Amino acid sequence: MNNNAAEKILLVEDSVVFSKVISEKLVKELGFECILAKSYKEAREILEGNSFTFFAAILDLVLPDAQDGEIVDYVLSKKIPSIILTGQINDDIREKIITKNVLDYIVKEGAYSLEQLIKVLRRIKRNKNVSVLVVDDSRVSRHAIKAMLESHNFNVFEAENGEEALSVLSGTPDIKLVVSDYHMPVMDGFTLISKIRQKYHMDEMAVIGISAMGNPLVSAQFLKKGCNDFIIKPFAREEFLCRINQNMEMLDYIEDIRNAAVRDYLSGLYNRRFFFDVGAKLFENAKRENISITIAAIDIDHFKRINDKYGHHAGDVVIKDIAKIMQSFFRTSDIIARMGGEEFCIIATNMKKSYFNVFDDFRKKIEEQRLSILQGELTYTVSIGVVTDLDETFEETIKKADELLYKAKNSGRNIVVTDSKETTPL
Repeated sequence: MNNNAAEKILLVEDSVVFSKVISEKLVKELGFECILAKSYKEAREILEGNSFTFFAAILDLVLPDAQDGEIVDYVLSKKIPSIILTGQINDDIREKIITKNVLDYIVKEGAYSLEQLIKVLRRIKRNKNVSVLVVDDSRVSRHAIKAMLESHNFNVFEAENGEEALSVLSGTPDIKLVVSDYHMPVMDGFTLISKIRQKYHMDEMAVIGISAMGNPLVSAQFLKKGCNDFIIKPFAREEFLCRINQNMEMLDYIEDIRNAAVRDYLSGLYNRRFFFDVGAKLFENAKRENISITIAAIDIDHFKRINDKYGHHAGDVVIKDIAKIMQSFFRTSDIIARMGGEEFCIIATNMKKSYFNVFDDFRKKIEEQRLSILQGELTYTVSIGVVTDLDETFEETIKKADELLYKAKNSGRNIVVTDSKETTPL
């Protein structure tokens, strides 16, 4: 089975050179697969002759066989979110584009246009993991805002007053953005924001205040209470989404800075430094018998051979793949780190299921992987050393796991060796 299938983008652009540049950037920077069409006719043939599911479409507004934007209406009728490319912009063209409720429009202005396109798609791709809470006592207003946010891939929750909003927040810890009206019954926007800021800092959760009251004192009070931004109703869809995206990008930027200190750039897993800092504390807790811990050392078999045969890009694909599997296979409470190169370590607390079976099931899952690379299909395996009997120090216990790992490698690779003498049958 292939778990590495890329999400697809439909790119309709009559310039061969421009479409080639866009396609290469989408593949390299965002991991999308591009399906290309040079005309309205080719786009119709692709959509009517295949059962592809598209993440989004990028559409040139003017095509040789459809010079009045017909491609936009057609692709939107297929329920595919779309970004428009246009060589020129004026108020009439802009109004025509905006009324179609597309994701965004990009004016072709050289290299910056490509940066904008990548930025929009990256944001929309990230939004599927972002939850937003809309707080407004007007159902019409709530639903209109919800529709705009969902068009950009956000997960949206609703509340009709501040008290209800606090209840939603307490039960939904992954909310990263709150959009709140000012004038509401039970608890108004000012009180809600004050209570939010008692628990969430501005760089953890963004809050955008909205109000039909154009009084500058209202906007000032919103900002002083802890809002990241403020918008006066009624607002244009384009302005609202720009404000939303800018605030989310700022949160992402801050999170990226924090992650740089504790996470490995390529895999997204914790780095060696974090592993030893947190691991030492868990180890001391385990020595006091407050918890039990299992430590595993994992190494990708013949990784140098993969790099030599297929190139370092293939090696990067393998690193990203095993990291993704680790994050989905093991518990969120487990500490998973890339120690360097092809070496990884895991600390699992209070593992109730037979730890040998857990790690052998993981080994089997890796063995079953089939990765698509430029040269064809790639498979790989791992060797694992597992320790539950703790040594005097955390470092010595890690060394013990490493010794078991090398025993696994010397025994033929693609096996699990534990300190209880359990070993994958050869």
